[in-house]
Amino acid sequence: MSVIALAGCSGAPGVTTSALALLLSWPLQPSRKMVLAECDPDGGAVLYGLLQGSLGDRYGLRNLSVASRKGELVEAFWRQLIDVSSEDGKQEARDRLVLPGVTDPAQSAGLGPAWEDLARLFAGIGEQPAQAHDVLIDLGRNGAFGPSAVLAQRADALIFVVRNTVRSLQAAQTRIEALEERVGNVGVLMIDEGPYPAGEVQRVLRAPVVATLPHAPREARVLSEGAEQPRNFTKTSLMKAARSACTVLEQRAALRRARLAPRFAGPAGPEASHAR
Repeated sequence: MSVIALAGCSGAPGVTTSALALLLSWPLQPSRKMVLAECDPDGGAVLYGLLQGSLGDRYGLRNLSVASRKGELVEAFWRQLIDVSSEDGKQEARDRLVLPGVTDPAQSAGLGPAWEDLARLFAGIGEQPAQAHDVLIDLGRNGAFGPSAVLAQRADALIFVVRNTVRSLQAAQTRIEALEERVGNVGVLMIDEGPYPAGEVQRVLRAPVVATLPHAPREARVLSEGAEQPRNFTKTSLMKAARSACTVLEQRAALRRARLAPRFAGPAGPEASHAR
């Protein structure tokens, strides 16, 4: 199993859209599942973006704060997941799951110890073969710093999402330098919107570009805004590139996990029914 954290900076780098593309493209073996946890302390985008507010705010990260204080976060976590896996008619797949983020940044203040509990939970998911979960963590612009930074520190791989534009590269430089000092081994996922090739981005940021996604606004709106899917959406350039990126990110996580083993782990908890 892999725990991969994605972070970004100012300038709308596309962290959540990239995370959703990876979630829906991740190659899964039978009985294996992928969880995307939206842990951006500034507020999540999935509930009112991809899901178009259809579930209100009944599910999500904000509901784990009380459970954490009661020592019941593990059980509560599984009840907060939303299934987004139905594709190509596979209505019962239930193998691509989302934990929506907070709907108001003020709700993050109440999470407190929950960040540490979540880091422990994510590290433990998949330790038992029967569970076999991989985890993507969307840290947004600021989640790799402050109280939620433990999620980046405990992940198998930390990936920084950046656009190859002057504005985005300038904003990313100091963030990546700080994360290299605190976490180390930061990789870059480049959104190919600007004029600079991957080699130039690597030189400026002093971090390897491990994967690239195309700048595809129409396809991205399906994920970020819940826009109607075009025909053969899974075969678009964005989703094809995301599938290729998945393989690279999984390999990167596996290599780092092997170097750092034995890693900190904790209870993953029983799998509970997932909301649709």
